[in-house]
This record gives sequence, C-alpha cells and structure tokens, in this order.
Amino acid sequence: MGHQNTSDLIEAYLKKILEESEMIEIRRAEMADLFNCVPSQINYVINTRFTIQRGYAVESKRGGGGYIRIEKIQIANYHHFLEQVNQLFDQTISEKDAVSIIQKLYEEGILSKREGNLLLTTISKAILGKSEEENTIRASIMHGILERLSYEDKE
Repeated sequence: MGHQNTSDLIEAYLKKILEESEMIEIRRAEMADLFNCVPSQINYVINTRFTIQRGYAVESKRGGGGYIRIEKIQIANYHHFLEQVNQLFDQTISEKDAVSIIQKLYEEGILSKREGNLLLTTISKAILGKSEEENTIRASIMHGILERLSYEDKE
C-alpha cells in the first residue's frame, strides 16, 4: 500500500468511526492534537472530503465549546435525494464535483458501475474540452441525468 498523507489518515479515521455511528461530533483542537497537525488541516479534510456530494452533512460551531458534527446522509427517498443533489449547482459544475456526485450515485446503487463509468467519460475534460463552456455543458448534462433518474422508480 502506498504512503498516506495526514489528510488521508484523518479521513480514514473519521470514516471508520462513521461506519459504526450515523453521526459523530469532534473537536478541531483534539483532532489536531491526535494527528499532530494544525486545526486548519482538520477543516481542510472536512471541507473537501465530507461534502454533501459525497453523502455527508456537516455542522460546525466555533468558539470555546465548538464542535464539528458529521452525519452520513440516509437516503430513504431517492427522488428527494436526487432533487437535493440537483439543487447543489446551478449553471456550472466542475469536473471534480460532478465526479463526486456520480460516485455517490454509484455507492447508493442508483447507478451501475457501467452507467457510472459511461457518465464519467461523458462529463470529462477530455470529452468536453477545455473551453469556457465546459462547466456549463457539464452542468446541463448533470441536471438532465439527475432529473431523468428522479423520474424513474428505484427497484
């Protein structure tokens, strides 16, 4: 296995806890001490790896008794979930964010591996090119996909 950086270790630690509990509360300073890093690195991991696109809701309270609450989003209603995801972006979306959404759809069983791979190709920079309209075209494709999926019944 390759070398893991501190951010990877923090992410793995939090995900391991979340496997056993739907929600966790952590303190930035305590986590920073545990991983021998600065509190801003904890913020970085949470802001980039525990996003709504990846299936997490994060609530943060700053100050002396501050905490960060991370909760796995339970997807009981696929239609509602797809509508929420569709509202995460407007007229543009980056390739990175679109990939995160497609990955979450696959993880939730909404897309098959084959469908996910086809969509990843469709929304890639290699296909859309590096034009000014790339993120706009990608957003249109993603909105269309999410709307179509929300009208289908989950088996």
